[in-house]
Formats: sequence, structure tokens, C-alpha cells
Amino acid sequence: EVQLVESGGGLVQPGGSLRLSCAASGFTFSNYAMSWIRQAPGKGRERVGSISSGGGSTHYADSVKGRFTISRDNAKNTLYLQLNSLKTEDTAMYYCAKHPDESYSASLYDCWGQGTQVTVSS
Repeated sequence: EVQLVESGGGLVQPGGSLRLSCAASGFTFSNYAMSWIRQAPGKGRERVGSISSGGGSTHYADSVKGRFTISRDNAKNTLYLQLNSLKTEDTAMYYCAKHPDESYSASLYDCWGQGTQVTVSS
């Protein structure tokens, strides 16, 4: 069974940092591109970061560029998202999602995690 399990969310003050993790199982993790997608209450989904299957190529939304870093450890079947300089507008549920192949160019996903909540508030 293909499974993605996120962790690492929480409550943090503006300017703070968090590291999200996504543990993958049930498929050959190193063969697939992955993305982090967030959704705030009352807003649409936003893809914040994507990474190719081998980790050599990444892409970020303009809203998080320079503050967030996506990475992966294919030996550990784990995807990460480092969130720095957090702002109140970063408050959202964060999901990891699997692309159907090695490329993240299309916003196509065939598996989602359950999400981890990030709340930025003073």
C-alpha cells in the first residue's frame, strides 16, 4: 500500500522555523518526484515546493522562495521541508504528495499524505 505520513508541524512564532518530514512507504521512493502543498482555511491549494526524483532539481512558489527548502533522503524514503522566517500567512495544513513519475513539471499527484498543521502566531 502506498503511504505518505507527514510530521513536524506545530505552533511557532513569526520569524521562527520548523522542519516537516514525510515518510514514504509502499513504492520505490527514489523513482518519483515529490511536492509539498499547503492549504489555508478558506483558500485554495498552493504548491510550495517540488523536487525531482534524484533530488537534483527543485522548484519553489514565489511566496516561499528564499525561506523554505525542500530536500529528500532517498536512502531513508523521506521528504523534508525546512521552513524558515515564518510569517503568519504561512499558517496552513501542509501535505506531501507523490507525482506519477520522476518529473514535477505537471501538477499531477497520485498519492497524498494526511497533512500536518503549521500555525504561525504570536
